[in-house]
Amino acid sequence: MKKLLVTGSSGLIGSEVCGYFAQQGWQIHGIDNNQRAVFFGSQGDTRWNQQRLQQTIQDFVHHEFDIRDRKGILDLMAQLKPDAIVHTAAQPSHDRAAAIPFADFDTNAVGTLNLLEAARQSCPESPFVHMSTNKVYGDRPNTIQLKELDTRWDYDDPAYTNGIPETFSIDQSKHSLFGASKVAADVIVQEYGRYFNMPTACLRGGCLTGPNHSGVELHGFLSYLVKCNLEGREYKIFGYKGKQVRDNIHSLDVSRFIHAFIEAPRIAEVYNIGGGKGNSCSILEAFKLAETYSGKAMRYTYLQDNRIGDHICYYSDLSKMREHYPSWDISVSLEETIQQIVESWQARLAKSAVTV
Repeated sequence: MKKLLVTGSSGLIGSEVCGYFAQQGWQIHGIDNNQRAVFFGSQGDTRWNQQRLQQTIQDFVHHEFDIRDRKGILDLMAQLKPDAIVHTAAQPSHDRAAAIPFADFDTNAVGTLNLLEAARQSCPESPFVHMSTNKVYGDRPNTIQLKELDTRWDYDDPAYTNGIPETFSIDQSKHSLFGASKVAADVIVQEYGRYFNMPTACLRGGCLTGPNHSGVELHGFLSYLVKCNLEGREYKIFGYKGKQVRDNIHSLDVSRFIHAFIEAPRIAEVYNIGGGKGNSCSILEAFKLAETYSGKAMRYTYLQDNRIGDHICYYSDLSKMREHYPSWDISVSLEETIQQIVESWQARLAKSAVTV
């Protein structure tokens, strides 16, 4: 039985990857220490997801590790020698990073280096998939000519009709400290691939989402928006008239692409992984979709100042992904994704109310 090592296994993408590969017959080892609760407080707690994995995946092995523990990671990798590694653990918020710069960089950059070197020493032939972020492009996407529509911003440059390609520059832009730490991780994953001829991939995610997200204000756009809607809580829009656009990809489709890469790995590849233009929406458009599936009106306030380094409009050009892996494509629509998130939060909030 093939062994898969997943970091951040209790998070949105990590847990989806664990479940997906378990269905493919892999033995799953997860690394997680609920650091999301440290970064975001009780609202970011992921222990419920860890328990779900332990209850639903046969022989799931949970490792209570911090990826900053270099010796622990080196020893674990030497012991397991996994057939593939999927690295999703991170400090994921560009807002939060400014308050915890050492924890942010040590987690995102140094933690990634620890995993890469451990893999190089123990299983250099095993595919290494790193969940990067579109924040590696900094605020450069905001330099593209835009047009303002009724409910969203969109690109007004034919070169970006299909979205942002992997050739887009990451240099000389404002990233946020989070973006900078993820750039460091992204580049070193590529370097281990090129320098040591290891099969690595950086997946520069757009808005990664799904029903198992513990969304909070500083990370987890759609999940947090839906939660606010269901609880009747006021959602804060930060600038850009609420017309800022994100492309949204369901965690299942991320897992499907990771599987495709592991089955036919390449050296030092980079992919912009998101929902593409077809699964994109603005905050205002997301409000309407949430209201459609929840039946509740959205409460919100508008703040003039945008978040530092925030994108006005971003959606991924999926051409390279489709060319390299033609059997892969988006399978879960934006509408279906939001419906699943609504139903998941309804169930979780109902369970929480009963517990209280």
